Amino acid sequence: MTRLAGLELGGTNANLVLGTPREIVERCRLPVTDGADTLARVAGQLLQWHEREPIEALGIASFGPLQLDSGQPDYGHVVATVKPGWDGADVLGTLERAIGCPARIHTDVTGAALAEGAYGSAIGCHDFVYVTVGTGIGMGIIVGGRPVVASLHPEAGHLRVRRMEGDSFGGVCSYHEDCLEGLASGSAVATRARQPGDEVSDDSPVWPPVIDALAEGCSSIFLTLASERIVLGGGVINQRHWLVEEIAFKTAAKLGGYLPYIGERAPIVAARLGADAGQRGALILAEQALQSRA
Repeated sequence: MTRLAGLELGGTNANLVLGTPREIVERCRLPVTDGADTLARVAGQLLQWHEREPIEALGIASFGPLQLDSGQPDYGHVVATVKPGWDGADVLGTLERAIGCPARIHTDVTGAALAEGAYGSAIGCHDFVYVTVGTGIGMGIIVGGRPVVASLHPEAGHLRVRRMEGDSFGGVCSYHEDCLEGLASGSAVATRARQPGDEVSDDSPVWPPVIDALAEGCSSIFLTLASERIVLGGGVINQRHWLVEEIAFKTAAKLGGYLPYIGERAPIVAARLGADAGQRGALILAEQALQSRA
């Protein structure tokens, strides 16, 4: 079996896996601290696996913002982040040099999108969007089967959205306050409820404005991209799949029949791969890196 390694680098944990996109055979989780310390420990684990049996390629699905233009000198670096100790961190170069094999990097949400497209809730879709609703909100946009990247990867989680009437919540985004992430992320849910997000009851009054904001974001996606499908994942959604139905019907109502392919329920579905989506996406990136060297 081809021996690939994947890294899902998040804000709290670094999840390393061995296997293929179809099957994860070994896992390791490391806490994330500052860039230098975290990358050193990740490199050490990869080297340990590599010395036991050579790794053929590495895929990295990382938090961002990331420089994804391979023609730039800071390709594979974290750029302009407020996360302490990570601004300018050379994620790709550090890990590629550690084990000396082909490597590819993309955002964590794009990795999850690739996995859902290949093995999850977007199988057969050429144009779809994966939205992760967790501590923050991120979007991986797939058009023609390929991730969208221009001057930067999409940051559609920060779209400004129209508030539900009567919603006076200030928002949690330090940049925009009432953007989608500011109003409807897991952090926003916890701040609205004044308790940990996983303890908020399903009948809490915090949910209607959160659902409304997510429906605003989804309607903007459909109007902008005419996507076949939106896949919702991340911790908030994975714990409460009932939100998906609410968002799907609310989105359709906001579109008001304007898009001919959307009826009473918008084509919005729950992610199928759960917490494994980003890790399997990293292994897809590793597979791509190996194929590009063939």
